[in-house]
Amino acid sequence: VKGTRVQAVPQIELGADGARGDRAFYVIDERQRMQNGKQLGELQAVVASYDMAAARLCLGFPDGSRAEGAIEYGDPIDTRFFSRTVAARPLLGPWSDALSSFVGRPLRVVAPEIAATDRGPTAAASLISRASLRRLAEEAETDGVDGRRFRMLVEVDGIGAHEEDDWMGRQVRVGDAVIAVRGNIGRCLVTSRDPDTGQITLPTLDLLGHYRRGLTATEPLPFGIYAEVIEPGSVRLGDTVAVL
Repeated sequence: VKGTRVQAVPQIELGADGARGDRAFYVIDERQRMQNGKQLGELQAVVASYDMAAARLCLGFPDGSRAEGAIEYGDPIDTRFFSRTVAARPLLGPWSDALSSFVGRPLRVVAPEIAATDRGPTAAASLISRASLRRLAEEAETDGVDGRRFRMLVEVDGIGAHEEDDWMGRQVRVGDAVIAVRGNIGRCLVTSRDPDTGQITLPTLDLLGHYRRGLTATEPLPFGIYAEVIEPGSVRLGDTVAVL
């Protein structure tokens, strides 16, 4: 569920629309506008688990309570996903009421009729190096920065800080998949939030502005890259990443 807590997994199936099962659902408000961790930091305290084979969804809350069950869909409605209108089907079950109660305002969980990504199919995958995270930690004068703040699909070890920026316009093999790097990812307030609690705990934008502002990039305050999937395939923890 988009906006809920980022979780590490040992393997993904990467296709033209991104990782299979990722962002299968998102949250809308009473105006039918998509809501994420930028507006509702509390969402990051919610742990979502989706069993695609059984068509079951579970939302776990900090107090130990859970909202779970088999998925049923309502009639399609038009929702606002960033600047686009996206048709989506509300989920019929306990999830919307549970989320609404948790954050204290009316919310609904919906499933898009087509893949809903921030920038469309040219940004089906995202990637950052762990060296870049270490460089940001140096700027913050802290022992480490949790990569989940940036909600990236793939983290890469073994390259230099921000070396991934040099892959712009090139193809990269990631496990069995091939991606084509299309742009930098400009950062927003959500990266300032703790990935477990949703509370603002790190001045990420100030830190990036101090040493990353003014670079030649496709977006301001760049940190990480996005890519189009050219060849679908499996990506497993420990797989080789190679620029082609």
